[in-house]
Amino acid sequence: MTAGREAEGAGMDHASARLPSRAAKLLSALFYGTCSFLLVLVNKALLTTYRFPSPVVLGIGQMTVTIMILYVSKLSKLIHFPDFDKKIPIKLFPLPLLYIGNHISGLSSTSKLSLPMFTVLRKFTIPLTLLLETIVLGKQYSLNIIVSVFAIILGAFIAAGSDLAFNLEGYIFVFLNDIFTAANGVYTKQKMDPEELGKYGVLFYNACFMSIPTLIISVSTGDLRQATEFNQWKNVLFIIQFLLSCFLGFLLMYSTLLCSYYNSALTTAVVGAIKVCSGALKFRSYGL
Repeated sequence: MTAGREAEGAGMDHASARLPSRAAKLLSALFYGTCSFLLVLVNKALLTTYRFPSPVVLGIGQMTVTIMILYVSKLSKLIHFPDFDKKIPIKLFPLPLLYIGNHISGLSSTSKLSLPMFTVLRKFTIPLTLLLETIVLGKQYSLNIIVSVFAIILGAFIAAGSDLAFNLEGYIFVFLNDIFTAANGVYTKQKMDPEELGKYGVLFYNACFMSIPTLIISVSTGDLRQATEFNQWKNVLFIIQFLLSCFLGFLLMYSTLLCSYYNSALTTAVVGAIKVCSGALKFRSYGL
């Protein structure tokens, strides 16, 4: 009897130990999906309702807020990540390059493709992520998961088949965007070793290194000048939404890391695809 009770108690302890992990996986995925969707709505208002001319400057604002929040949190000893040294860029490589490629190819593809076609082709991020996780991380997936992934692709093509239109340049950019997105998710998962940079170190130093080339691109294209000359900077509602976008950008980067940390890069890619579909439905309500 005693042995049976001990075994039962051990089983309950083991089950309760697994529960937080399962809850963390689910909550991190929901957190990521919610942040993604909210950021889509706020950015849509800024870029269409207010006609803010610079998505790149929005990105710079989001990276700046990310750096400030994490640095202040580190000084306050709320979080910990290693101080900068010459090995940090090597440890982080190639994440900053992947993010910049993802950002540029994403902006280019959305401007050249219809929204249904963009939504269809973005689904290829999911099988690419599965493939890269197998190659880079050595992860193996069951046949059921592989079949489910290709069912998502087939369903997307069926849903938007009537909107297919040939645009070679748009196709090239969106497939590059898929590759950069998948690679960014997989390598982010690989770099989050607690004994190396950890998730906060990855987030902080990635934002630091990303901000420099993004700022250079913004200045060289005249994007920054258009943003500084924008006529709504005295509008309180616009400023509130701009700051909200910057804060949500930080939450999105953080929630992406959490989702990848507690789940797999494939899970993050699937949640991201759901977000793209939600954003597509919202954009349709604007008549775009």
